[in-house]
Amino acid sequence: MLVLLGYIVVFGAVIGGYLMVGGHLGALYQPAEFLIITGAGIGAFIVGNNGKAIKATLRVLPKVMRRSKYNKAMYMDLMALLFRLLAKSRMHGVLALERDIENPQQSDIFTQYPRLLKDKHLMDFITDYMRLIVSGNMNPHEIEALMDEEIETYEQESEIPATSLMMVGDSLPAFGIVAAVMGVVNALGSADRPAGELGVLIAHAMVGTFLGILLAYGFISPLATLLRQRSGEHIKMMQCIRVTLLSSLNGYAPQIAVEFGRKTLYLTDRPSFTELEEHVRRVKAPVQQETEEQV
Repeated sequence: MLVLLGYIVVFGAVIGGYLMVGGHLGALYQPAEFLIITGAGIGAFIVGNNGKAIKATLRVLPKVMRRSKYNKAMYMDLMALLFRLLAKSRMHGVLALERDIENPQQSDIFTQYPRLLKDKHLMDFITDYMRLIVSGNMNPHEIEALMDEEIETYEQESEIPATSLMMVGDSLPAFGIVAAVMGVVNALGSADRPAGELGVLIAHAMVGTFLGILLAYGFISPLATLLRQRSGEHIKMMQCIRVTLLSSLNGYAPQIAVEFGRKTLYLTDRPSFTELEEHVRRVKAPVQQETEEQV
């Protein structure tokens, strides 16, 4: 929604200012210039990326129109889930988690957090490393190195769509100049016409430069920036999981481990110490009750 709002503001400010100085909208309607700029931009995008990068970019574009799902409630759910997993592991042993991590969709713990279950990559990240912890064949340093490597790989991979769009955005002003030069060449080819007609042709040619700059800095490049921000939010979730699990492996209690994870989050969405403590206390109560019933 904010993307559409931003586009409306950009378009309204540019066109509104143009009309305020007495401009005519008809002069800006130059489909040939638009075709040259957008067609060349799409062609450059295809040339500069392999099939995987093109598919990845097309796959993430519809998602930028939606509101980001990474907010304080999502972070609270994540830390509550990690607390419950670590608490169960501490009370009943790590082998007690085997059924939960093998089939999260049927787990009594995971199903309490449907928003997290919908994020397949995040679920795979949690269950894969919980599986390694349950196996007991790796020490904390090895798991930490493996986590760092996976996060770095994801960061590089998620950067591809943003980089591809930024490349297109950077090229559009140049293609706008190409369109403008072609328009000027066409106008100079009609130099024998009256000055009034020649001026109209040159004005039409200048629309190419205008369109190239507007499309680049008003529409395409901001999308690349937004994609980087969305990717950074997901990486923060992975870092929170990493710190929490490693803290538990190093012997810290579940409540302390999730506090370590909380410290990795952005300040804008990070729950306070008190909020997390109260949330963990609410989660801790049913866990203790379940333990007493089993005893």
